[in-house]
Amino acid sequence: MKTIVVVPCYNESKRLPQDAFLHYVEQHPDVAFLFANDGSRDNTLEVLQQLADRHERLLLFDIQPNGGKAEAVRKGMLHVAQQYHPDYIAFWDADLATPLDEIEPMVQWADKGYDIVMGLRLMRLGAKVRRKSSRHYLGRCFATTASMMLHLPVYDTQCGAKLFRTEVVEQLFTEAFITRWLFDVEILARYKQRYGKECAVEKIYEFPLFQWQDIDGSQLKSRDFFKAPVELLKIKRKYK
Repeated sequence: MKTIVVVPCYNESKRLPQDAFLHYVEQHPDVAFLFANDGSRDNTLEVLQQLADRHERLLLFDIQPNGGKAEAVRKGMLHVAQQYHPDYIAFWDADLATPLDEIEPMVQWADKGYDIVMGLRLMRLGAKVRRKSSRHYLGRCFATTASMMLHLPVYDTQCGAKLFRTEVVEQLFTEAFITRWLFDVEILARYKQRYGKECAVEKIYEFPLFQWQDIDGSQLKSRDFFKAPVELLKIKRKYK
């Protein structure tokens, strides 16, 4: 398999679009999905097991107990790197706020030599990127602050669709993250610390998504944005 996509799942039994994942693997033989159950308290594990039984490239990875999205992503990415060795490993939000059709063009950009391809939620003419106004403006304030802190010209750190060359996964995901919600920023800080700013600018690409939309039921609430300054400070202190 060329690409394996890690999908962190916590209490997703009622909103996981199962048929979308099944249809995608049926149409794309070089892609698989690994659903990382993050100690769900509902019947998500049962739902994921039934989904895995429907196709050999729909994989289940059960994580107990619940450790949060950052840990689910981290452990899922490492598991894929160590057990399956694909060319690329991505992580993707289970609600498909980013449609699965964006996987293939992100892989095409990675084929050009990038280590990381990040989904970019850029509202623009001709695209179907729809965000709630409150989240958009809070997100812009946060992204600007994160960019200044990282000293990198990054526009959108928090999109839940990111793809990595497998060679860099163990370098970026072996150590547990120090932040719960801002691990995306921490990934960039780790990459810059290990490979240098010049390499980060040349080897990380922000891919403008054609379609993205807010999905109701997100675990991340608007009030969490107000915790961001403290979390960013933690990252800055650790990755000087």
